[in-house]
Amino acid sequence: MKIPQIRIQSQPALIGLKTTEPIQEIKQPKADQSIQQPKAELNIQTTKGTLTIDQTQAWNDMDLKSVFVRTEEAAQLGKSDLLEGVARRAQEGDQLMRIENGGSPLVDQAEMNSMNSMKEWNIGWIPSAGSVKVNYQPADVNVDVKVNKPIIETTLQKPEHNYQPGKVEVSLQQRNSISIDFV
Repeated sequence: MKIPQIRIQSQPALIGLKTTEPIQEIKQPKADQSIQQPKAELNIQTTKGTLTIDQTQAWNDMDLKSVFVRTEEAAQLGKSDLLEGVARRAQEGDQLMRIENGGSPLVDQAEMNSMNSMKEWNIGWIPSAGSVKVNYQPADVNVDVKVNKPIIETTLQKPEHNYQPGKVEVSLQQRNSISIDFV
């Protein structure tokens, strides 16, 4: 026995997609920048240092005295010798006034006046320690600095943005179909 058969054939629909990629370009130009650095202002004031050396005492110690020092010393020596002479004569006069007390004041005075006193002698060309006076006034330095800040100017650049959108094209590549046959 033959049984009729049904044959069904189907064909699906096919969709075709065609895509175009999007294009995006972004550019960031560099910023324009100007930097200026003004010079610092520097002012320096100095007062010179002074050195004073006083060697008057050293010269005097070596007996290389100025005319003014020699005159002053001679005046002082004359005055002291005068006062010593006056005192000696007053003392001798007092001794002679008291001759009645005994002794021999004339002989004693003659012996004393005839003796020379011991002279002191020393090396005269070596100055005493510390006879040279040194004074130093150091220099004074004043430094005045004025700092100038930098001048910075910046101009920003906007980014450049180009965008081309993508596309999707849809098409029907194959239609769907059904065929039915009876056998």
